[in-house]
This record gives sequence, C-alpha cells and structure tokens, in this order.
Amino acid sequence: MNFKKISLLILILLIADQLLKIWVKTHMHLDESIIVFPDWFQLRFIENNGAAFGMHIASKGGFDWGKLLLGIFRIVMVGLIGWLMHHLLRRREDTPKGVIVGLALVMAGALGNIIDSAFYGLIFSESTPYAVAHFGGHYAGFMMGKVVDMFYFPLFQWNNVPRFLSFLVDSNNYFFGAIFNLADAYISVAVVYLLLFQYKFLSK
Repeated sequence: MNFKKISLLILILLIADQLLKIWVKTHMHLDESIIVFPDWFQLRFIENNGAAFGMHIASKGGFDWGKLLLGIFRIVMVGLIGWLMHHLLRRREDTPKGVIVGLALVMAGALGNIIDSAFYGLIFSESTPYAVAHFGGHYAGFMMGKVVDMFYFPLFQWNNVPRFLSFLVDSNNYFFGAIFNLADAYISVAVVYLLLFQYKFLSK
C-alpha cells in the first residue's frame, strides 16, 4: 500500500464522518432521535466538549482548558501517527497492510473530531432542543466547538448494575448507553484490531 492509496483512504473516511455530522447538525434538533431499528439502534443527536463517546470534560475559571488541552493532544497525536505511517510506508516490505490501515483509521478519526472542535463553533449557529443549526452562525471560538455524536445503541436495560460498571450504562440504565460518531468508531475499531491482530508487529 503506497502513500497515495492511504491518503485517499483517510480522505474518504474523513469525508464520510463530516458529511454525516453536518447532516445531523443541520437537520436535527439537539437531543432529537430517529429510530433506525426499533429497540436497539437510533440516530440521537447530542454534542459534547470533545471527549470520545459523549464523555464530558469539565471547564475551570470560565475557560475550557481541558478542551483546549485535548485538542492540542489530538493534533500532536495526528502528527506522530503521520510520522509513523511515513516511516512504515518507506519500509513497505516489512510492514503488514493491516497496520497501515489501522493507523489510517486512527488518523481519520482524530482528524474528524479535531475539525468539529476547531471549526464548527465558527461556521454553525448553536444547536438547541428547539432550533436546528445553520451555516453562517458563530457559537464558539477556534478550538472551542462541540463534537457531534449520533449513534446510540440502547441494547437492553440493566437494572442494579454494579457501581464500578456504571460507565457501561446511560441514565436510563440501558447497556452501552454511550452515544458516538463515525470518528470514534474508526479509532475504537482500529485500536482493537491492532491490539488483537497486529500485536506481534507492534511489540517489535
């Protein structure tokens, strides 16, 4: 796999992520749900301050330092992954294609959420439970935008969940209550794949 092919893959993944987010942002009210498959799959529009799977980052002193630091961390990680991919592609014969594809998924996911944080506050109006956002607004500064999430899989209710496993359920005790986007999915799938199937290569 060469540089052009991997760049095209990253671009396609990034476009898919952004097209879905923009559609959700401009067609759905905040916290609106669309039932895709009854009882287990919904498109539910929420926004978060930048952490994966709808997690919240606390702000202090009127400025969201946690969000800024997360944005900087993501940018640094994208740079490091880019450098690593360039290094591995140069020694093409020794590098499994799966490793390059996995790293491409991580990069596309990180870039997708960076774009939300960096630019959505500058180009969209604010989403509310009563109004759909539109282009041309301005609800936050650079790197202060919110990340759009939409995939929700309330598989079943788990009552009396042990406290140490409470992160696996939402406020209504639905198992896997996290709401996430394509970028989060890219990263999660890639990390699991790399750890399970490319561990030997990575350990070198």
